[in-house]
Amino acid sequence: MKAIVEEVSGIVGTVTAPPSKSYTHRAFIIASLAEGESVIENPLLAGDTLSTLNAMRAFGVKIEENKDVLIHGCGGVLETPKGEIDCGNSGTTIRLVSGVAALDGMVTLTGDESVKKRPMQPFLDALEQLGVRASSSNGTPPVVIEGSGIKGGEASIRGDISSQFISSLLTVAPYAKNDVKIKITTPLKSKPYVDVTLDIMEKFGVEVEGDYETFDIKAGQRYRGTEYSIEGDYSSASYFFAIAALTGSEITVQNLEGESKQADRLILDILKEMGAKVTVEGREVTVEGNSLTGIEVDLGDAPDLLPTVAALGCRAKGETVIKNVGHARYKETDRLAACTKEFRKFGVTIDEYKDGMSITGTEKLTGSEVKSYGDHRMAMALTVLGASAKGKTVVDDVACVSISFPGFFRALNQVGMKIEIEEL
Repeated sequence: MKAIVEEVSGIVGTVTAPPSKSYTHRAFIIASLAEGESVIENPLLAGDTLSTLNAMRAFGVKIEENKDVLIHGCGGVLETPKGEIDCGNSGTTIRLVSGVAALDGMVTLTGDESVKKRPMQPFLDALEQLGVRASSSNGTPPVVIEGSGIKGGEASIRGDISSQFISSLLTVAPYAKNDVKIKITTPLKSKPYVDVTLDIMEKFGVEVEGDYETFDIKAGQRYRGTEYSIEGDYSSASYFFAIAALTGSEITVQNLEGESKQADRLILDILKEMGAKVTVEGREVTVEGNSLTGIEVDLGDAPDLLPTVAALGCRAKGETVIKNVGHARYKETDRLAACTKEFRKFGVTIDEYKDGMSITGTEKLTGSEVKSYGDHRMAMALTVLGASAKGKTVVDDVACVSISFPGFFRALNQVGMKIEIEEL
């Protein structure tokens, strides 16, 4: 499936942000482990999160899907899956669910070719330290977890590869036989994603003590079933903010928490610094485009913003420098390499570094044929940048947006973009 994008300017529109993917993954897992029933209101039902939901079903958790999702918690008592758990394209699923697998039976977790490239060895080593046998032939999926419960104790793990490792350990630590201490041995990147995990754990009744260098979790705690509403997703909203900023337009995104713990709320500060007008009123954020100026920005805590910020840099005056984002190389694709190669096709000068990039923007972007590499965030960012380029831009393999934002192209049309979808 291809998207054919035409240049637009001065559009005015309103769109509703889809539910947060990060919150939905974690809420599905924690509600599944809880004692009693939980109602997850306004969840994101998309490719990645459905992988997590189906994984929990494989452990014997009873789940009913309607507009909301009713989860009959298992109280931490799982059934051993009858076969492999296929996590599809979801790196979040395989990392969070690998922790769950430590609680019972022998479980093999795998995924598509992209997921099979995701680093897992630091997490497997941490599980071993907690008394769980965990293995992989080359440090990437498929992984085999031989769970008979988590003994507990102390585990050391790096914080600079994926915060999902820490989130996974935190999520299942209350069900260990003894107290758990998690020590972070390198600076923790993507810290706000750990904050999201801790926030949901607290809402479901579990306490964690820690300072982001160590976390202490008392054994014997249990999640309690509850009603939990998922907030809107700043990652998905960022593309609409970028449209406004790039095309001199005004776009309002609804269903966003003003004080959200989501990492990608950082996009509002970035837009302000680059020169866009940002207005927050209640649960709505409005961005009005203006002439953009390049900035230096650290995306260590918000690597998913890399494609969006790179797109903004392509139209900004002067140089935009994106730093501390080497961990973006381990996403659905190597996003640093992909952004460098594909955004250059619009006529932009880009230099790629080990953990960042610099972009010299231009007002004269030229539409091009570009590749998404099957990465939903690349597909959305390239589509957005195409709206500010002369002529037509063709973005290949855009069906991947269903992973996190199934209604993306409908929403683009809703705000006045000119998009044609071509089925292959």
